[in-house]
Amino acid sequence: MIPHDTHLQIGSLLFEGLDQIDLTGPFEVLSRIPNSTYRIYGKTADPVRDIKGLRLTPDAALSAAPQLDVLHVPGGFGQEALMEDVEVLDWIKQQAAGARSVFSVCTGALICGAAGLLKGRRATTHWASFHLLPLFGAIPVNERVVVDGNWIFAAGVTSGIDGALRLAAELRGDDVAQAIQLYMEYAPEPPFDSGTPATAPDAILQSARKSVAAITAQREATARRVASRLGINAADVAAE
Repeated sequence: MIPHDTHLQIGSLLFEGLDQIDLTGPFEVLSRIPNSTYRIYGKTADPVRDIKGLRLTPDAALSAAPQLDVLHVPGGFGQEALMEDVEVLDWIKQQAAGARSVFSVCTGALICGAAGLLKGRRATTHWASFHLLPLFGAIPVNERVVVDGNWIFAAGVTSGIDGALRLAAELRGDDVAQAIQLYMEYAPEPPFDSGTPATAPDAILQSARKSVAAITAQREATARRVASRLGINAADVAAE
């Protein structure tokens, strides 16, 4: 836990085509951490749209960001455009090197992997891309939230809230995290037990896999190029 009188700079990456809950779910938690400044950073200060069209505006461009204590990297289909974006990858590497904590949500893990930051790390990501983690040198762990040193990985989409609460506890203690959870009234009672591949009905799972087959194949092709750049042997990683 970090002393409460230590001010924290918390920043999230924003990009075109992200999944907004990867950003806004953790925002509900991270923006309420005491004695902190929370900001959102994009390649430029121009608004972007999430994968479903929600318009979001960064506070500033990447170049205006201070050294962050907490770096939050969300995911979404737009992650593909960043996998070989040198400017963004260099910014993530620079920020991660000086951060107290790095928090990846969903396919934000693939962006971090493309930056060469997952080698030897225990990590997780969205179920549709979980099999790609070894291409970045990561050790896949099939859990909703995975902690590896000062890194926290959340699996898919809504798990970002769980990961952010875990991060809040690491930074400011359990009492602060629980108070934030209470304020949010975060006590989920989903009407169906269909939230993971292990619990979803087979017909639903197969339909979901089919719906993301194209982006999954694209992600794998990109991940294999990245693996080659990082000097990771992709031949041992089988396709899903």
